[in-house]
Amino acid sequence: MKKINLNLISASILLLLTSSLVVYGQIPTGIYTDTVQNNGSKTVHQVKINGDYFIYNEYEIDPAKFIKTVGGFFKIENTSSQNTLVVQLEFNSDYEKDALKQLTIPFKMDGEKLQLHWNQKLALEPTTPAAQDLDGAWLFATRGPDKGQERRGEENSRKTLKLLMDNTFQWIAYDTESFRFSGTGGGSYTSLDGIYTEHIEFFSKDDTRVGAQLNFNYNIKGKDWHHTGKNSKGEPMYEIWSKR
Repeated sequence: MKKINLNLISASILLLLTSSLVVYGQIPTGIYTDTVQNNGSKTVHQVKINGDYFIYNEYEIDPAKFIKTVGGFFKIENTSSQNTLVVQLEFNSDYEKDALKQLTIPFKMDGEKLQLHWNQKLALEPTTPAAQDLDGAWLFATRGPDKGQERRGEENSRKTLKLLMDNTFQWIAYDTESFRFSGTGGGSYTSLDGIYTEHIEFFSKDDTRVGAQLNFNYNIKGKDWHHTGKNSKGEPMYEIWSKR
């Protein structure tokens, strides 16, 4: 009787599973961007995939102009002809115009590139992965300091989400019941030794804020992020965020 090589079988199964991810069109967690130049303007298309959460941002640079953001939890549907990204939106900055609560986007992974066949064809390149303090998805909980006051959480329809990943930050304020969109801003960030710094690259409320740098203090207490300093208006602030 031939002796079975378990290591060889395990390696074969792992290779089959890895290949299946490519065949069935899974999208690796990360940030994907495509900058399109048209009539002298440059438009950034940015997709963030964080586990089963999807965010799409569109904005112009030089001069700065915010265009749109949408996001929510997604699943992938596969057929013999195409892979489709189905997103149940939590927020949509254009909701008053289009009333969309769900997106259905055909896509394809071309090597590491993410191709979306949406309003236009996009070929988005992955950015370099990076890890920092504060990485992850956070929901605004309450104003500090923490004295046992009522906190906002997942059960509350009014949310402010902040996603930090791969050296980028973004906050989005929205309501999942009314679909009221209150604003968003994002860009790059650093967090080291208790100092958190944001470099604004898009801001829905005021394009003139693009290029600004904001410095804050941070402290992690349990599952909470204590965020202190001055807001964009120069006023003192103390916010407590909880991990989503």
